[in-house]
Amino acid sequence: MAVQVNVRTIRMSDLDGVVAIDKKITGQERREYYQRKLEQAVSKNTVNASLAAEVNGKLAGFMMGDVFFGEYGISDGSALVDTLGVNPEFQNHGIASELMDQFLMNMKAASVAKIYTLVNWSDFALERFFSRHKFQPSKRICLELQLP
Repeated sequence: MAVQVNVRTIRMSDLDGVVAIDKKITGQERREYYQRKLEQAVSKNTVNASLAAEVNGKLAGFMMGDVFFGEYGISDGSALVDTLGVNPEFQNHGIASELMDQFLMNMKAASVAKIYTLVNWSDFALERFFSRHKFQPSKRICLELQLP
């Protein structure tokens, strides 16, 4: 069943909805994390690369990202998708794709050359989603160090 989706720039007033969706997905309450992310997203000093999707006026999903110009030794403008969440009630209705399509359009308008993201090795559904949107393995290597 198709749903009518309205994608817009994320707002500070979306905090409760974002936290509720994330909790449904992860089982964790991460209000402080999302408060910080939303404050950064709506800051007048940065490009707001984060989006919200509404269905019937209710927050149904969100995508959070950042735009970089020169960070990490990358000379061209680049962006990062760091969080994607869709309310389980609305999953498999194209909401994540609507968010991605708008994100890509916004990044092209901001002269971004490449978009990066990280996906857990075993998250096949998320990997398939990004693959359907033409993401492919990067030539960069993600490194980590477990501190004792």
